Amino acid sequence: MDREEKAAALEKLKAELSGNDSLPLREANLVVGEGDPDAPVVFIGEAPGFYEDKFQRPFVGRAGKLLDRMIEGSGWKREDVYITNIVKRRPPQNRDPEPEELDAYRPYLSREIEILAPKIVATLGRFSMAYFMPEGKISRDHGKVFWWHDTLLVPLYHPAAALRSTGVLQELEKDFKKLPVIVKKFEELKAQRRKDEPAAPKEQENLF
Repeated sequence: MDREEKAAALEKLKAELSGNDSLPLREANLVVGEGDPDAPVVFIGEAPGFYEDKFQRPFVGRAGKLLDRMIEGSGWKREDVYITNIVKRRPPQNRDPEPEELDAYRPYLSREIEILAPKIVATLGRFSMAYFMPEGKISRDHGKVFWWHDTLLVPLYHPAAALRSTGVLQELEKDFKKLPVIVKKFEELKAQRRKDEPAAPKEQENLF
């Protein structure tokens, strides 16, 4: 699909989300993804927070401001990437999403990623990482590069965690610097994968 076709498909997905009365957290506002439908990188968090619910946009609070800064430090603007969450409505009091909530919104995220077809999915935090890598551990796997189907997966710490820890902030900054390099190497890595046929997810050893 081209950019216009992707945008139309995303609008259709939003309408389906809005009209599905069976989804949990219906008392909160719907917060769908935003950005360039043709972006090479998609950032995925876990769920909206207070400010995201208020403004109906993903990552616009303190953690979102830090994410914006990291994106700009990588040579992009916010509108050059795509930002979304697994759960599309805020859990009460910003609690962690419950398993049944994650499961309910899971099919919509799958379709969202299928429409976007990015080069890189960058997960933000452990819940987002667990969607793709149930056995993953954020402290061990952050900044590493894995294949997930035909997309490169890069787990990152959640910006909210970086706001609470200088050490996590430093790791997040370091991992973010890899993203533009990975984008540039995508076709090379894809060609190598076709040659080697590795099992996914497979870390790209000694890539950086």
